[in-house]
Amino acid sequence: MISAGDFRNGITIELDNNIYQIIEFQHVKPGKGAAFVRTKLKNVINGGVVERTFRPTEKCPQARIDRKDMQYLYSDGDLFYFMDVETYDQIALNEDTVGDALKFVKENEMCKVCSHNGNVFSVEPPLFVELEITDTEPGFKGDTATGATKPAVVETGATVAVPLFVDQGDKIKIDTRTGEYLSRV
Repeated sequence: MISAGDFRNGITIELDNNIYQIIEFQHVKPGKGAAFVRTKLKNVINGGVVERTFRPTEKCPQARIDRKDMQYLYSDGDLFYFMDVETYDQIALNEDTVGDALKFVKENEMCKVCSHNGNVFSVEPPLFVELEITDTEPGFKGDTATGATKPAVVETGATVAVPLFVDQGDKIKIDTRTGEYLSRV
């Protein structure tokens, strides 16, 4: 159990039979009346955000989220297959569970599979990936004064905005949280 006075960003709690992660919290002590804690909570299952206030002495059970490293094997229709590299157990997750997480992930790369009480609710890709550009237009010289970018398709099929000097066949580093180009490799 964690009291509302001990809330911090990133903590996961169980509330109303749902699991929420604290995105934002603020201790408020008005001039008149009792203090309270104003929070923004994100539902980790469906992604919805709610705002809620707590008394600082209110207690909530802290949710235990298991993050297990698993290897992404392949996709077959709307199922995505992952393997535990220690036990070689395989699980299949549907497209709703995986969502956009594998947009920048190639087959046989490691991901974190997040679960609560054995129920998988999301997949976290590695923070940075290196991918090869399969299709992009050639850049034009002299257009670099504004830091211009052009669209490029990487080997997973996703589109990334890259600087004009990046060409087809180059390997680039991408931040999977934002989908932004970081550098050439």
